[in-house]
Amino acid sequence: MPRLKLALLAILVTIVAPWISDSSAAAAPPEGFRPLFNEKDLSGWYGKPHFSPIDLAKLSKEERDAKIAEWTADAKMHWSVENGELVNDGHGAYLVSEEQFTDYELLIDYKTVARADSGIYLKGNPQVQIWDFTDPEKFSIGSDKGSGGLWNNSPGAPGKDPFVLADKAFGEWNSFRIRQIGARTTVWLNDKLVVDNATMENFWDRESPLFAKGSVELQTHGGEIRWKNIYVREIPPEEANELLSRHTADGFESLFNGTDLTGWAGAKDNYEVVDGAIRCKDGHGGLLHTEKEYSNFAVRLEFRLPPGGNNGLAIRSPGSGDPAYVAMTELQVLDSEDPKYANLDARQYHGSAYGMIPAHRGFLRAPGEWNYQEVTVDGSRIKVELNGNIILDGDVAKVTKYMADSPHPGKTRTSGYFGFAGHSDPVEFRNVSIKTLP
Repeated sequence: MPRLKLALLAILVTIVAPWISDSSAAAAPPEGFRPLFNEKDLSGWYGKPHFSPIDLAKLSKEERDAKIAEWTADAKMHWSVENGELVNDGHGAYLVSEEQFTDYELLIDYKTVARADSGIYLKGNPQVQIWDFTDPEKFSIGSDKGSGGLWNNSPGAPGKDPFVLADKAFGEWNSFRIRQIGARTTVWLNDKLVVDNATMENFWDRESPLFAKGSVELQTHGGEIRWKNIYVREIPPEEANELLSRHTADGFESLFNGTDLTGWAGAKDNYEVVDGAIRCKDGHGGLLHTEKEYSNFAVRLEFRLPPGGNNGLAIRSPGSGDPAYVAMTELQVLDSEDPKYANLDARQYHGSAYGMIPAHRGFLRAPGEWNYQEVTVDGSRIKVELNGNIILDGDVAKVTKYMADSPHPGKTRTSGYFGFAGHSDPVEFRNVSIKTLP
């Protein structure tokens, strides 16, 4: 070969070789993310069909291990790895991550075929929907709206249907970005927002919140589907709180200036402002309440509990007396999992309408971490959302049985003060804001 041709060939190799190498190499995780799939084998994943996590937890460890071994063996017959892609033939058990997550972001790409049906279970719960948006046989159940919706939410519930059709044509890769804080779920498909901060319902138990933590599960049936670039980022509490508070913040007014107790009344001498937070003085208590009365409202705040800490939110208080009884209610603020509270009545744990309506447990962050809570008071109904999870949604007007048979004469109040019912522990509150409702 002439020297000139050899020289040109050498230049061509120098230019093209890096491009060939880059195209065949796995994509690097975006900043802050880490791989959930190693692009080589099924390590870190196991098999499971559409089976209730509640029922699975009821089995003995031996029975549970045997079931998972059986399901995983089935999964290995239908799942494989090709060129860094996770491939399923449209059959067999679903694939479940061994890792479980609480607040997190998930990135995942998929490519499927006509008439296929799939989805992504979050915290073991179905599902972010994936399907053939061109299949007229499923138009009646929403396929024409496209993928990305929380398909197992109740009819008409926020998030069930995607805002826009964002699917790409068959043969092209689609990209999901999914953010989940508590049960609050936001989905982008191909950089288009299709679900915004919707509450993902617990398919397995409609009366309970979504599980506090759980696995990512890749569902498949009806046709081949391929997955790649599966990355996860766990969201720290401070960021989670900021994201939750940012959503639909219009209409909220600050109740606390972060510096002093201007705008507050009651037991002001028993509270102090420390590092931008209202803190009940250790060994002190009493009701610190707003100067203004409220009827229907939503209040947002962050709180931090010391180990074993106890306080409460006074709702429609008259400004004196025990808010647990003379106010509409006192919503518990309590380190529920401290051993000293092991034998309380269910209506005494965090978020409960004291002595009247129990809240769901298991959604508090560890003592010393800031929690985010939103309370909505509308007529006689109260809803409490903790760290993105609805832990209480009840009507005090319907309560007829009380803890220790102690009546709550204040539950019929239609207006009153909002405040903190200190119980001698240094519980802290910050970023307190309120919105008046009709």
